[in-house]
Amino acid sequence: MGKHTTRGTTTRPRPAALPIRSTVRLRRPVDIWHKPAFSAAGALAVPDLTLLALGRLDLVLYTSAGAMCALYAHGQPYAARARSVALVVLGMVASLGIALVCASLVSSPALLVALAALVAAAHKTVCDATRIGPPGNLILTFISASAFFVPQRLADVPFHLALALGGGAVAWLVCMAPRLFRPHGPERVAVARALEASAALWRARGPEVFPARRATAGAVNAAWHTLFLVPGDGAERAGLDRLLVHAESALAARDHDGTDSARAARDHDHTGKEHTGDGRDLAGRAAHLLGGVDPEAEADRCAASARALRRGRALPTVALTPGEIREVTGVTAERRAPGVPRRPAPDGPRGVRAVRDRLRPGSPLLPIGARVAVGCALAGWVSLAAGVGHPYWAVVTAASLYQANTTLSWQRAVQRVLGNVLGLVLFIALLPLIRTGHLAMVLLALAFQIGAEALITRNYWLGSVCVTPMALLLTEFGGHLPAGTLVHDRMVDTLVGAAVGLACCVLVTNRRATDRIDRALAEVAAARSTALRAADGSAGAGKDGWGAEAGWARDRLALSLVELRDAFEVASGEWWQRALPAERVAAAEAEGHRTLALLVGRTSPVAPVP
Repeated sequence: MGKHTTRGTTTRPRPAALPIRSTVRLRRPVDIWHKPAFSAAGALAVPDLTLLALGRLDLVLYTSAGAMCALYAHGQPYAARARSVALVVLGMVASLGIALVCASLVSSPALLVALAALVAAAHKTVCDATRIGPPGNLILTFISASAFFVPQRLADVPFHLALALGGGAVAWLVCMAPRLFRPHGPERVAVARALEASAALWRARGPEVFPARRATAGAVNAAWHTLFLVPGDGAERAGLDRLLVHAESALAARDHDGTDSARAARDHDHTGKEHTGDGRDLAGRAAHLLGGVDPEAEADRCAASARALRRGRALPTVALTPGEIREVTGVTAERRAPGVPRRPAPDGPRGVRAVRDRLRPGSPLLPIGARVAVGCALAGWVSLAAGVGHPYWAVVTAASLYQANTTLSWQRAVQRVLGNVLGLVLFIALLPLIRTGHLAMVLLALAFQIGAEALITRNYWLGSVCVTPMALLLTEFGGHLPAGTLVHDRMVDTLVGAAVGLACCVLVTNRRATDRIDRALAEVAAARSTALRAADGSAGAGKDGWGAEAGWARDRLALSLVELRDAFEVASGEWWQRALPAERVAAAEAEGHRTLALLVGRTSPVAPVP
């Protein structure tokens, strides 16, 4: 391969490392794992038990297609969740319809594999573009790929789709039911996460500070975007705004090297000139505010507020004195309107336009979609050549591997194989119980669903231990097969799907990953320039003291820093990339976070006095 030159630096393509230890290491479980776990189990229980009573468990695949949509959108406020789950249900039913029509009209297994691979690629690309979140494309592909190989009559397709819609309606109701008891639960969790990250930043020391700053900026940015989805300007929203501002204020207190950002700002402004620290500029105001802050006390306050939010208690009160607010914002507490919520920046595409932009020609999502199409098709064809009776398992295995880069895909392949092997052992051990009757099968499937969600956030391989027997049980509902055949087919398909899928990851490289870093660096530079103008005071604070342009500049800079970090981590794990501009990324992040700290200090006091 030839050399590549980037801004005067000659680099050579190099392969990414493929780790082992971190691949199987267990993490802490996600804080809300129980919500999708019990939502999906509840949504599945209603149709499964109904079909059990009717003696029609052979229809479980169709009702499960809609019911498993209950796994999605649990991090979104309820108004946004209602839309998201409804769209997922419609997408699931559309995919199922395509699969069932093809199953009824196409007799060639090889062609069915190719069609299933194309649908899997569409799932991956659209889910990444919409950023729907976990479990992403996997559930959609699992159901639709299975349906491609289910014996089907064209006349039965409408009835089966109606069953899927019914299961989806149950899923929608289950996902929305908690709104009756905790109507602000999702946004409270998002703000609690930001407060917990802020507490960790206050406690960080030395080299821990910059990673903690990055984590806090990401959590705060995610929480703001969650609040932006909340309709109305009620007291709860205003209170969450104040708590999030309190969490965000930690960014103005801790610089990337562990120093006080006010002191750093006092030393140099964005022009490189030294400040005199006369008390009239931004740095002087921030220094006045932050000079007497006790980091441990602030960390305790953030952690206590986060606990109160998670437990559903009344919103905690956080406040500064009127003099401190006046010093930082330049307005009196009486003139500030604390009930006015922040608004998202107006300069970025949203909704359908944002999805369309992410799928434009040259998008880094397109090579991943190509990987899925090629890898799934080859895996299914190899499975057919090996004489396996369930080639869609190989398709699903291959589809599950494709992550943002080769390193992550390698990790997922190892995790998938390990989890499936252990899951097959568990299935064999439970066979005597499974064979006792349909009620035992239904209850075990529900238990495996809960177990999968409880364990998969700790590591994918651990969750796969439950997913594997659950998938085999779904096959069993359609008719009993010899256990040896089921176990053999699953093992062969897992190995074939993992091997072929990983080979396609290596061969179909994403050369656009590094280009994404260049675009992200340019966006950070532009956002930082705008933010510095706002921090200088060229954007006047409005009558409520926020300063709309300064708030938008802050949001744009925070989002661009998150995008830069994500782009760099994706490219770092891609196979055969040119050497990455690590120093430029580090410098851009350091300067970007420092500028963000200055702007936070300009626009966000810890909280208004109630």
